[in-house]
Amino acid sequence: MVDAVVVDDSQFMRVQIAEVLKDGGITVVGDAANGKEAIDAVEHHDPDVVTMDVKMPGMDGIEAVERIMETDPTPILMLSRYTEEGADTTFEALEAGAVDFFRKPGGEVSTSLVQFADDLVEAVSVVATADVSAVPSADAPRTASVTTPQGTPTQPPTILIAASTGGPPEVQSILASLPETLNARVLVVQHMPGDFTDRFAERLDSICELDVSEAERAGTVGPAEAIIAQGGSHLLPREDDGVEISYRLTDDEPVHNVRPAADVTFEAGAAVCTEPLVGVVLSGMGYDGAVGAEHLAEAGGTVLAQEPAEASIAGMPKHTIETGVVDGVFPTSEMTDEIVDIVADE
Repeated sequence: MVDAVVVDDSQFMRVQIAEVLKDGGITVVGDAANGKEAIDAVEHHDPDVVTMDVKMPGMDGIEAVERIMETDPTPILMLSRYTEEGADTTFEALEAGAVDFFRKPGGEVSTSLVQFADDLVEAVSVVATADVSAVPSADAPRTASVTTPQGTPTQPPTILIAASTGGPPEVQSILASLPETLNARVLVVQHMPGDFTDRFAERLDSICELDVSEAERAGTVGPAEAIIAQGGSHLLPREDDGVEISYRLTDDEPVHNVRPAADVTFEAGAAVCTEPLVGVVLSGMGYDGAVGAEHLAEAGGTVLAQEPAEASIAGMPKHTIETGVVDGVFPTSEMTDEIVDIVADE
């Protein structure tokens, strides 16, 4: 049984969310209309999960997440409307320690939430399983210092990254610490709605030495560049001329019920990308990335996985490790150093 606290400044939305969760077998043990009440509710009820509105009067969702993670670390699912401001504040909440987010259909107050009831129940159930005991405080740096490679690889390396729930801060940590001088071509598959992947790419571009952008329908990624798979489309590398990797997006059927799927990108990358080739599997629920990692290993690539005990959701790295092809298991803070060491030795 999962116990939840519902936080939203709209009484109508609190009632609607609570009804959806109750119908899905989740016990709503309390609710709150703002961040201050949310902190008190978490302390009083000790829930398994919190659904948190982003924008609220007084103490907003971001500050509430920070305070809860400092005093009573609890898995939190942000409920966000899609606007540029809403997307940016959602990513700030993830950096503060929230596990994942769910897009409010129709805006802040909407009767259409019931149409997505199963999706919301699933999201809350997944987030409730997250281990947030190792989440750093908001004041602690989540990004490692930039590592300077001892030498530039003769071939620009390719880095393929897979992540899902709990992954955005981990992806940010790795990309923000990859030095431009490594000349890496980076392809990221982060399970995320299409309305948010462009904002995620823009946010990463503002803090990374690499040029980061959302993948186009067809394009190339070259040295010191990174692309984020567009939500709702698979990302397929097509050809590697030794400098640039050409790719395209497809609307083929979801794999593991997700699109984009890391297995699709990893398998295609294994077939066309030149070495040095590194695959990295980070936090997320399910098996995505495991089969793709086997293809990368067969192609001579190196496979790294996030330490499952450090991941918010251990499923993806754990199942990848179980394939037996993983070359190293590391906390995210050490992942960039390992990547640099691997490609420098090629």
